[in-house]
This record gives sequence, structure tokens and C-alpha cells, in this order.
Amino acid sequence: MQLGMIGLGRMGANMTTRLERGGHQVVAYDRDPAAVQRSVGDGAAGASSLADLVKQLTPPRAVWIMVPAGAPTDDTITQLLGLLQPGDVIVDGGNSKWTDSKQRYLRCKDKGIAFVDCGTSGGVWGLANGYCLMVGGDDAAVKTVEPVFLTLAPEGGYAHVGPSGAGHFSKMVHNGIEYGMLAAYGEGFEILEKSEYHYDLHQLASIWRYGSVVRSWLLELLEIALREDPDLKAIRGWVEDSGEGRWTVEAAIDENVPAPVITQSLISRFVSRQEESFSAKVIAALRNQFGGHAVKDENGVAAAGSKAGA
Repeated sequence: MQLGMIGLGRMGANMTTRLERGGHQVVAYDRDPAAVQRSVGDGAAGASSLADLVKQLTPPRAVWIMVPAGAPTDDTITQLLGLLQPGDVIVDGGNSKWTDSKQRYLRCKDKGIAFVDCGTSGGVWGLANGYCLMVGGDDAAVKTVEPVFLTLAPEGGYAHVGPSGAGHFSKMVHNGIEYGMLAAYGEGFEILEKSEYHYDLHQLASIWRYGSVVRSWLLELLEIALREDPDLKAIRGWVEDSGEGRWTVEAAIDENVPAPVITQSLISRFVSRQEESFSAKVIAALRNQFGGHAVKDENGVAAAGSKAGA
């Protein structure tokens, strides 16, 4: 089928290529003309603007948005609502907040345009391996775009999971679970790295891929990372979060669901970004005040005036 792809970053460009290889006709647009030309080189038709993209599509049109969540997605939808016609379909395949998707569904419905929220997992490996797709929206709209979903996903990796918002809600929880899994691997391998046994961490990551109850695709990726950089010297322990972990914790609170693992894994990411913890300074100062416990200066040396005894 014919599809317009808006946003040709790491995910959007690879999805465009996979669709082209699967026999679909993709009209591709990005604010960066060089990104458009790369997709054109892979077989897509290039568009110079959103208006140009819509003009090249045959009604009823299907347009896939793959831009950052929040304002960029909202701005793109606002522009599309002024260009599309009733009967057209917009798919948001980014990591949008599910409540935003429900509101966007209503905005589009008012214009007679269908809106589908698609939770997309697969990262940079999706071109070769396919993308897991969790799709929310009306049955008719999902069926219209289903040929695209079936091409992007590996066998068994796509499902229409519910009405508006259900796709992005399930992807949010998916990423919350990912936070906890990443934290567990990180903590476990640090315990190994600090132990007296001088483990070959790459060796352990490698053998755990076979028959172990902790084997997973994440472990396979860790094996690759440790093979390339056994001590991870080229990587600083600074971890970003893109929103889904926070939203998962918010949902857990709203639903009165205890989620300590996901919550703590999110907090650990905040800790990773601190050059110096003011909270730890407060604790050290208080321990020094009430118990005479040693404190250290900014160079790690016992500070003058410390109340600690010998």
C-alpha cells in the first residue's frame, strides 16, 4: 500500500526502508533534506514539505508520524489536519503519552480523520529483525493500515490491543518493564565486577545466553557491548530517560499498583546524572554532627574540623 512517512530519524528511516523492501510505496518527509535524500536512495519518493507529501498520496491517505513526543507530534498533527481529508488515517508510531493520544484521537475524529496510536519497539535492530507493534484505535482504521503493520512486524509481533490510547499505554508499560530489567542487569554485573574473582564479564554474558533463566535479547546486546569494550571504559555511567518510565510510575500510583522495581529503576537513572549528590552531603553533615562520623572534602580527604575520633 501507499504510505506517507514523516520523520526519518533512526527509527523512521529504517522503517521506510523495511516497507519499501516489503513492496509498499512510501513518500518520505523530514525537516532535514539530507535525510529525505537518503530514503530516496533506498527507494522512497521524497517530499519537500508536509503539503507536498499529502499531495503525492492517493486518497484515502495513510500517514505515519515518527517524530519526538510532545510538541513536535502535536505540531505535526495540527498541520496535517489542515491538509488531509475525511477518511484519511494518521498513525503515531512514536513514544507519545497515552493520554495525549486519546486527546489527539478526538481532535482527528472531529475532522473525520482516523487516528491510530502504535507503540513501536525494536530500536535500530528493527530494520533487520522487525518491530513489535502494539496498536490502539478503531477497528476500521487499524484494518486500513494493517498491511503496513504486518510488513514492519516479524511473525507474531503485531496486535491490535484495544481502542484509542491502548497502543501507547501498553508500550509505556513495556518500557517500564525494560527499566527494571536494565537495572537488574546493571546491578548484577557491577557486583560481579567488584568481587574478588576477577570475572571475565564478557564470558559470563556470553554463556548466560544459552540455557540460563536470565537469558534475553538485552543480555545478547550486553554480550556485544562487552565484546567491543570489555571494561566499558568508553561509556560514562550517565543514563537518560525518555518519559515512559515516569509515566508508568504515574499510572501505577493512579491505579494503586505497587511497582517498587520500576520506580527504583527510574530513580537510579536520576542518580546516574549527578556529579555530586547534595542529598549525600546533607547525610554526611548530619552523621558528623550527631555521631562525630568522618567527612571528606571535595578531594576525598578527611576534612578539617571533622568530629571523628581516631
